[in-house]
Parts: sequence; C-alpha cells; structure tokens
Amino acid sequence: MRRPRTFGQQQSRGISHVMKSLITLAGAGLAALAAGPVLAQEGEAAGPPEIEDSVYSGDWITVGGGAVYSASYDGSDDYVVFPIPMVMGKVGPVSISPRAGGIALDFVENPPDRVGLDLGLVASLNSNRASRIEDPVVKAAGKLDRAVEIGPTAGLSFPGVLNPYDRVSIGVDARWDVAGAHEGMVASPSVSYFTPLSRGMVGLLSLSAEYADGDYADYYYSVSPGQAAASGLPLYQADSGFTKAGATVLLGADLDGNLANGGFALYALGGYSRMLGDARDTPYTSVRGDADQWFAALGVGYTF
Repeated sequence: MRRPRTFGQQQSRGISHVMKSLITLAGAGLAALAAGPVLAQEGEAAGPPEIEDSVYSGDWITVGGGAVYSASYDGSDDYVVFPIPMVMGKVGPVSISPRAGGIALDFVENPPDRVGLDLGLVASLNSNRASRIEDPVVKAAGKLDRAVEIGPTAGLSFPGVLNPYDRVSIGVDARWDVAGAHEGMVASPSVSYFTPLSRGMVGLLSLSAEYADGDYADYYYSVSPGQAAASGLPLYQADSGFTKAGATVLLGADLDGNLANGGFALYALGGYSRMLGDARDTPYTSVRGDADQWFAALGVGYTF
C-alpha cells in the first residue's frame, strides 16, 4: 500500500513552486538571509502530520494580483506604484509560473523528494522606459518601444538541504526580442532558497543577476545624438555585460492557516538591486537616477 505524502512533501511539490514563481513576478529575484526551519505549532518538532491529499497533488491554478512599488525605469531614482496580475499553476505535466511582464512554462514533471530538472519556455513584455517615466529630462529623450522577449528557461532544484521540506533552486532565463525593439538578448541567472516556516507560512530568499548583449545595452543605456540633443544629457555608448544584481525576500501566509488546502493567501516581497557596468554609468542612471534600486510588493492570490 502506497504511503500518503507528508504535509512537507506536498509543500515541496506545490508551494515551493508558487514561491519561486512569485520571486520572479517581482523582478526575477534579487540579500541573503539565512532562516532555519521553524514549525510554529507546538508538538510539530518531528514534522507536520501526514495528509492523504492536498490542492497541489493534481492540477491546480492560482489567480490574483497585487501592487508593486519600484523605480520608474531601470536606474531611476523616481518611484511609482502600479498593479500586477498573477496566474500560476500546474496542468498535467506543465507548470505555469509568472515572470515580470510575462509567463514561463516548465514541461518537466519531477518527484518532490529528488533532484529536479526545470526546462521550458519563457515569454515577457519588457516595458522599460516605455511608460511611467517620471523624470522630465529622461522623458525628453523619448519613450522606447516595448520589447516582446521569448526564449528557453532551465534549472535544477535540490530538496532537503537544511531540513526535510526545504529546497534550493538554481536557474537561468534567456530571452530574445522578437518585436523589433532592442533586437537583442538578455539572460537572468538566479539561485533561491525556499522553506516552510509553519503550517500556514512559507519564506523564500533569492539572489539574481542580469546579463545583456550589445544590442540590448545599446537600446536601453546608450545616449544617442538625437537623445542628447532632446534631453541635454551627454552622449554615451553602452556595451554588453552584467547590468544589475540583487536580492529578494518573500513571505507567504495562508489566510486559514493551512497552505495545503488552497484558498486565499497573502504575499509580501521586498528587494534591493544594484545597477552594474554600463547600466550604472549611463547618464540615465549616473546623472538622472541612482544605481541603488529598491522594490516592495503586496499581493493576494486564490488557489483552487
């Protein structure tokens, strides 16, 4: 007779996927704090009780939304608040995860208690300096076109690192513009640590970076003669390289205290990133903005 999965194993399979997804939703993972597992309920030191089933044992969907407070463009020192939708889940063997401005599909189904492989496709809409420009000088340089970026995503996940229910994940997205905006490529490597904190709360820590090729860097960080004449900014030529790196912390709390049964949950994220290389030295950042970038987000989701 097959033994029922434990509560922690169900979380590793479903909830950890949700938390990894939410990190990328807020900017693709950006301080590393080390949090050991804490089971809040008295008498749970040996692990949560076994359960026969959970909402994550088959197909499931989470829908919701929230608000993000972040820089008005990459490298800006002006901050804006804007809404974000959220859709994630698992249908058959395909896992659905949100990305900043888009979505990712993972086509590889993995057992919850073994090293897992993530392999799929990612698509996102890049609206950097296409809207919400608060700085009048940067606005005078002109809005940019939105880029539609598509490419592969791949990664590995390692369960049971510091406790039976946690998971360390590493991965990378690589995306190419197919809409004729920057016409380049951008890659986003990341590493994250997920752990349950109690029956109704989870935490996730993520470190990430961004690498851009020459076309991408030139489009977003160079100051052309026309842009210099319109804005008064000095000419600048950007080249390929790492554009930013940072860290994100996420907490998720189920409103009825039981993550395994779905329903409503609240999510809170906070993060910091630092602009690097030519993305830091461009006049859009060094003259009109700030290399230090902060963000915060609050959201609510419903899982069924």
